[in-house]
Amino acid sequence: MGSVVLKSLSVLLGIFFIFVGTMKLTSIVSKDLHKDLRKEYVKYAKVFPLTEMLDFKVPAKWYRRVIGSLEIVCGLAMAFIPINAVKQGANIVLLLLMMMAVYSHYMVNDKFERIAPALVFFFMLMGRMVIDWQLRRKLETTAGTNGDLKQKKQD
Repeated sequence: MGSVVLKSLSVLLGIFFIFVGTMKLTSIVSKDLHKDLRKEYVKYAKVFPLTEMLDFKVPAKWYRRVIGSLEIVCGLAMAFIPINAVKQGANIVLLLLMMMAVYSHYMVNDKFERIAPALVFFFMLMGRMVIDWQLRRKLETTAGTNGDLKQKKQD
């Protein structure tokens, strides 16, 4: 049962992030939304967390492109690559991106309605990660129990 939930969550989250990343990179989906995102990323680039520490200003255009590209690549990994370690890596990167999104929205004083989607997907990614850890732990304990039974039969 957990495996079906994990696979479904992985595919749906992957497709969502492919869609959102595509909106950030191109105007294929919606010209108005793409234009709005370009304006918003000007504000988000100004509050990028490492700007003050590194004394480096991030160009809004490249900030949006990097975030969009990461979302597409990680979304593809989550949806289509069957290797668990790759999915976990993509999940962690997307979690970090969602934390940065919440931070950026908060720093530019966006309303809660603008912050809420990033929070929702942050918690969905966390849920996916927890389900994955639980399934792996269950498999490890099952494998350990089976190994103990085989050892007792040999004795």
